[in-house]
Amino acid sequence: MTMTELTMPWYMFVVRGAIAYIGLLVLLRLAGKRTFGELSAFDIVVLILVGGTLRTAIVGDDNSLLGAFIGVATILALDRIIAFFTARTSSLNRLVEGEPAVLARYGLVDREALRRNNVPMAMFERALRAQGVRNVGDVVEARLEPNGKITILHR
Repeated sequence: MTMTELTMPWYMFVVRGAIAYIGLLVLLRLAGKRTFGELSAFDIVVLILVGGTLRTAIVGDDNSLLGAFIGVATILALDRIIAFFTARTSSLNRLVEGEPAVLARYGLVDREALRRNNVPMAMFERALRAQGVRNVGDVVEARLEPNGKITILHR
């Protein structure tokens, strides 16, 4: 087999790549906002394993360079298409990106919101310190953004 000889028709790489991309997007949305907001060593291991598993899902047993390029091109094209439409459709953007979650308002921490979004109190307190807030009573609003970062509005 050469570097350009495929073990399956080219369009199967496109179909498999599209299914893997959409499937991973759905799984990451179900996993929650905090999944990759602050990467721990465990998160990095999971990310590497997911990448390796998806490689197999997209190209199967094919080891050709052409197969890899078709798979990568499919993922990049889907990413651009979804970015194009999410920039123009707010409902699609909310579906793909998610919405911020309020973690605290007017000095009161919503512990249920922390629990629901898998944000340990220590991480919340670390975000307060990182943004120069010494007292939770100074917080006007704290949000967990769709990208997993905590934003603090304070007095």
